[in-house]
Amino acid sequence: MTSVEETTDNTADSGPGGYAAARLRLLQEESRSGPSRRSALAGLTDDWLNALFTTAVRETGVRGATLVAVGGYGRAELSPRSDLDLVLLHDGKAEPRALSALADRLWYPVWDLGLALDHSVRTPGEARKTAAEDLKVQLGLLDARTVAGDAGLLAGLRTSVLADWRNQAAKRLPQLHALCRERAERAGELRFLLEPDLKEARGGLRDVTALRAVAASWLADAPRDGLAEARRRLLDARDALHLVTGRATDRLSLQEQDQVAAQLGLLDADALLREVYEAARIVAYAGDVTWREVGRVLRARAARPRLRGLLGARAAAAAARAPLAEGVVESDGEAVLALAARPDRDPVLPLRFAAAAAQAGLPVSLHAVRRLAAQAKPLPVPWPAEAREQLVTLLGAGEPTVAVWEALEAEGLITRLLPDWERVRCRPQRNPVHTWTVDRHLIETAVRASALTRRVGRPDLLLMAALLHDIGKGWPGDHSVAGETIARDVAARVGFDAQDAAVLGALVRHHLLLIDTATRRDLDDPATVRSVAEAVGSVGTLEILHALTEADALATGPAAWNAWRGSLVADLVARVAAVLRGTAPAVREAEIPTTEQERLAVEALRTREPVLALHVRQEEDAVGGELVVAVPDQPGVLPAVAGVLALHRLTVRAADLRSMELPDRLGEVLVLRWRVAAEYGALPEAARLRSDLVRALDGSLDVPAKLADREAAYPRRRGVVPPPPRVTVVPEVSSLATVLEVRAPDAVGLLHRIGRVLESRGVRVRSAHVSTLGANAVDTLYVTNSDGKPLDPAEAAALAGSVQAALA
Repeated sequence: MTSVEETTDNTADSGPGGYAAARLRLLQEESRSGPSRRSALAGLTDDWLNALFTTAVRETGVRGATLVAVGGYGRAELSPRSDLDLVLLHDGKAEPRALSALADRLWYPVWDLGLALDHSVRTPGEARKTAAEDLKVQLGLLDARTVAGDAGLLAGLRTSVLADWRNQAAKRLPQLHALCRERAERAGELRFLLEPDLKEARGGLRDVTALRAVAASWLADAPRDGLAEARRRLLDARDALHLVTGRATDRLSLQEQDQVAAQLGLLDADALLREVYEAARIVAYAGDVTWREVGRVLRARAARPRLRGLLGARAAAAAARAPLAEGVVESDGEAVLALAARPDRDPVLPLRFAAAAAQAGLPVSLHAVRRLAAQAKPLPVPWPAEAREQLVTLLGAGEPTVAVWEALEAEGLITRLLPDWERVRCRPQRNPVHTWTVDRHLIETAVRASALTRRVGRPDLLLMAALLHDIGKGWPGDHSVAGETIARDVAARVGFDAQDAAVLGALVRHHLLLIDTATRRDLDDPATVRSVAEAVGSVGTLEILHALTEADALATGPAAWNAWRGSLVADLVARVAAVLRGTAPAVREAEIPTTEQERLAVEALRTREPVLALHVRQEEDAVGGELVVAVPDQPGVLPAVAGVLALHRLTVRAADLRSMELPDRLGEVLVLRWRVAAEYGALPEAARLRSDLVRALDGSLDVPAKLADREAAYPRRRGVVPPPPRVTVVPEVSSLATVLEVRAPDAVGLLHRIGRVLESRGVRVRSAHVSTLGANAVDTLYVTNSDGKPLDPAEAAALAGSVQAALA
């Protein structure tokens, strides 16, 4: 077959070459884009198929037939690589052989051009029967239009199908809703995906089609404000994607986003994603409102006659409204404004309305939110105490906060209350560890923080810090630094005093301090704990920061928080609290050798060989466990152990290396604790790991060669090229060692390669702290020279360069 783009025939006749050339010219016209191009492409295709149909009818002698476009083509919305969805409708009088010949003369020219085709041949009765049995067929016929032939055949069918759709709405709409939910489960939510499917994901083009179908039922209608524009943006992005890739794809892959952005005249891939996310947000919100209205109408149809019969009309109406707060009532399962509410005289009403709805776990009425957006009186600055309290109440309501917040945001109320919200709204996060966009992550953090409010003395500051901790994203430079200034301004705006505003600023400035320090620094170094204490300043702020750290990590994604990280942060907090109170820091439990660690260390010193213990447990996504290795202090321990783990296909989730000196015994023992997970299948036996470790240390097992052989035999598929590794010397965090921080794509043998470089430079590893976050690794190593002292600055810089070169 010859693809359309490969055709160079410039004739404009009805043959394949003429259509292909005209189609190619149209797609290459820079002045044509968006709805105009889609409509023109549909019109061009109509003319070509009409000519094919006319010729085919003349040659086959078939009468009483029509060619019908359905689906996207039926709506005259052809993207460059869209399928052609066609139905050959006939009255049933033609000979089967002649009808088959007619179909062949229509389908084969389409296939010859390399265009995708979805086709069927049916009588109106057969089409109606199939639609009654197949929901997707019925949806396609709702958008049917005549391309060529007897328009009367389709007119009768459309009337019948629409009547069936409206008569069966009570049955069909729940089925359609179930299809939408299943698709969302499968494809995810478009506005939170780094590589979204513009068609299938929730908030995508399929959902727009579903909303059109709901409107056609006359049972409910979607909020129309912004919906047509959102649909246009999604279609434009899909057109650009087709042109860039030359394929019929709907997935906006990372490697194509910059080109698609350029095709649309946008600044970069982030601008593209933000525009697509905003469109998807509008579609998803319209869907939420519409499906809730469908459910309400269907429930009312079933229940209201019985209720009225039992109570009478007036009593039923009174029973349907229950007060929630001043000016806010519940009606028919929604939070609505009371009849006496006056938004133009009550500036706190929007926040009181939202807080009452969230606390009651109710969705908010679209009409009520729009009325508030149109009529609400602006809040004075600083806000009155009630407004601030209602905002905190809203943030502390837990999971219901999300839907209420998004309803207010959809109507512009959030950015009116908090103007700085605009910069984070629908802002993508490129780090795959993050599940959400920046704005949704902030709300999810508040949801998580609401469960931790009993742990702090100032839950209001915790909830506000959760809402604002990433507010600096979207501004140049370090988002924590930028966010501190914004947080102080917002705090003053909403009515916090200067002292509370300073605490909020500090919480935002240092919201990553605890997790970064606990997972990347040596907590046994007094300078580490002292620096955190100086930054935090008070036990009360530390208490809030601890809860904020946990809430932030839990809202980030599954890779950002686990029991291991939680214990490290809790240990750091205990040490810092002791310093702030002026008492001796508590000794970390891990500093006191457990019975098992002491037993392993004694055995290692006795045998002068490595010994280990492996404890298996089921991780969230794999079989994992904790591995404790004790080895007499000697060169090459870190690369040897890391290499053996890599050979056995064990992913390192976290690691800790420390030296242990046992009383009354000569020599030191290195104790390495690893949290590992099996890349495939089960964990290896401990005996096999020990055997290979012995061989790796004595040199009889060439770990680098084995890893290289395996990489050559089973090369990993390369997708998007990750950023290059970066190795830095972290100044002034330890007085006992030089601190190296390695940030690199997580890869097999990464720690082994780092260890080999350190070994070759004659550097000792005092301690190591390994963190794996999704596809990225952050490893922090405390190293000394052979005399146990920190490296001089030149030597440290050279070492960092060597490690970075080895990883590159």
